[in-house]
Amino acid sequence: MTDDESPGLGLDLPAQPLEKSASASPYRVLARKYRPQSFAELIGQEAMVRTLGNAIASGRIAHAFLLTGVRGVGKTSTARLVAKALNCIGPDGNGGPTIDPCGVCEPCRAIAEGRHIDVTEMDAASHTGVDDVREIIEAVRYSAVSARFKIYIIDEVHMLSKNAFNALLKTLEEPPAHVKFLFATTEVNKVPVTVLSRCQRFDLRRIPAEALVAHFHRIAEIEQVEIEPDALTLVARAAEGSARDGLSLLDQAIAHGAGTVTADAVRDMLGLADRGRIRRLLTVLLSGDAAASLAELDEAQALGIEPTALLRGLMEQVHAASRAKAGGGADALASAEEREGNAELAGTLGWSQLHRLWQLLLKGLSDVTAAPDPNEAAAMVLLRIIHAAELPDPAALIARLQGGGETATAPARPRAPAPAAPAMTAAPAPTPAPAPAAPAEPEAPASFAVLVDAIEARGKALRAVQLRDQVGLIRYAPPELVLKPLQPLGPNFTRELADDIRAALDARWTVTLGDGEAEPSLHAQEKMAEERARDAILAEPAVAAVFAAYPGATLESVSAKDANHA
Repeated sequence: MTDDESPGLGLDLPAQPLEKSASASPYRVLARKYRPQSFAELIGQEAMVRTLGNAIASGRIAHAFLLTGVRGVGKTSTARLVAKALNCIGPDGNGGPTIDPCGVCEPCRAIAEGRHIDVTEMDAASHTGVDDVREIIEAVRYSAVSARFKIYIIDEVHMLSKNAFNALLKTLEEPPAHVKFLFATTEVNKVPVTVLSRCQRFDLRRIPAEALVAHFHRIAEIEQVEIEPDALTLVARAAEGSARDGLSLLDQAIAHGAGTVTADAVRDMLGLADRGRIRRLLTVLLSGDAAASLAELDEAQALGIEPTALLRGLMEQVHAASRAKAGGGADALASAEEREGNAELAGTLGWSQLHRLWQLLLKGLSDVTAAPDPNEAAAMVLLRIIHAAELPDPAALIARLQGGGETATAPARPRAPAPAAPAMTAAPAPTPAPAPAAPAEPEAPASFAVLVDAIEARGKALRAVQLRDQVGLIRYAPPELVLKPLQPLGPNFTRELADDIRAALDARWTVTLGDGEAEPSLHAQEKMAEERARDAILAEPAVAAVFAAYPGATLESVSAKDANHA
């Protein structure tokens, strides 16, 4: 089908004569062949088109426009359309500025073909200097030769040098009435604020995948190409909101499939793992089967699937399950089977598991990208996910740690009267003998830290400092205490400590030193609790918002109460 027979979609080059053979016409890629030639063909930017249409209709046309957005959403095409809209004279030559340029008058055709003398398009990536801008400044003084407005389109304007921007400022703020500036950029943050304040800014949105699918379907019909709906969906998703990227992929898919495009062929072309394989791998991971997970990875590697594509697929599954669990709308492009699987996964996994999976996959993706061997890194990521699944839930872990003191002291209580048992059998006459032991049991401190506080309360501050900083606890089973020295202690340390305990508790204790595995010192534990409390405070959304608003802010201290709660 020739270009002249392409309904509803414009061209950026003049139509070829019908008598000219197809072989004599150079092939144009779809991204150029179907570049929008009117605002009606510009997909996904309805809000911007409505604003421009109202401005043109009311005559409130700004002297400078800044178009920003990701690649392939139509920035340069929009700039050319604005140039046509402002200079269109209609088929009869008597028309004025319009949001619907005719496309047949001489200004419209000349602008579309890039040969209009009053419409200058400059690539700032290759014309970055002040001399290039000086040429524009000199030229704006002269009126347009044949058009209503003299228009300057500067693509990738953020590439201009600082001096070039400064040279342009005065002219940009107060240009002659016959001059309009149209800037396009993908990195608006690099454009000076002084330039932004002199322009009307339009942020072009990423094109929705549904709109891309419909657009690609129309093009496939015009090109007489058979393409499966799932293949169109894959191309639209891979385009990531860019019409140009999607058309380039569609062009490649058509060539790959020799006129017939299937979903499997697109997956092979893009190196994507199919959805069924992703769901199967996620199921194996959640079951904790390491061997089966590695086998799935090896099979994907043999099929040529990139590890990064595999991990991205897993992340998409986790994200879809999280949206389903939160009650968010399902992906309009997802099949009924995928939606059912996402709902089932959302019902099976809790929020903590979903968040943990996401963080592990996100970290794993960066590891795979940076690793010398991506396949080895992907295997380690899968194993990390499997073993992380065995970790307890954070809330359960906190509850277990908080209950650790009670479980540790629970077995100690029956051990306290153990030495009294032989005494009771040796002298059974005094039946009230067990009575003193029963009330004495609650007097034993609940933990080593409480024991140290009791010693300090009896005026033994130096001994308390020594116990907090210089020893680690091996076993605390009143009236038995086993400590590990972390620093050199005196030769009479155990005897003196036993005397201090007897003075504080009015009870005899056995104190020994050992070399076994010990807890950190009480001082170190307090520091760790303070760090946990600090991290918990910094993780609070309100606190994070304060730090984002005040970058120089710092958290100076954490109270003992916060540290204990941590």
